[in-house]
Amino acid sequence: MLAIALHNFPEGLAVGTGVGSRSMTIAAPILVGIGLQDIPEGFVVALALMGVAYSRKQAVLVALYTGLVEGVAALVGFFATSFASGVLPWALAFAGGSMLYVVSDEMIPESHRQEYAKEATAGLMVGFVLMMFLDVTLS
Repeated sequence: MLAIALHNFPEGLAVGTGVGSRSMTIAAPILVGIGLQDIPEGFVVALALMGVAYSRKQAVLVALYTGLVEGVAALVGFFATSFASGVLPWALAFAGGSMLYVVSDEMIPESHRQEYAKEATAGLMVGFVLMMFLDVTLS
């Protein structure tokens, strides 16, 4: 849960800075890409919690709370880039680097602890290809 919440903060920064750019060319791929992966991400959090004896209601609430981090960070990113547009490239670079750090340091090792290493790697590859496809088609 902590890894997902940490992961959601830079995602929110990316969304906020994209929207703060006031350019749909910049904002649309960020919004679509992050929005598409947020839904299954929330389901994964809830299902994992239900697997460790959380009730359905508790699991959904915790998954929603991990997602609220993204909304707060989006506001921070939006206001930061709205007031200082020269910061936009640096803010997007920081958000992207932070997401990569959290994924490589927390999520990938955790996904390979059980016997599902091949499935986790395949999911990572499919996600990467999907993001590249979205980047090319929405640009």
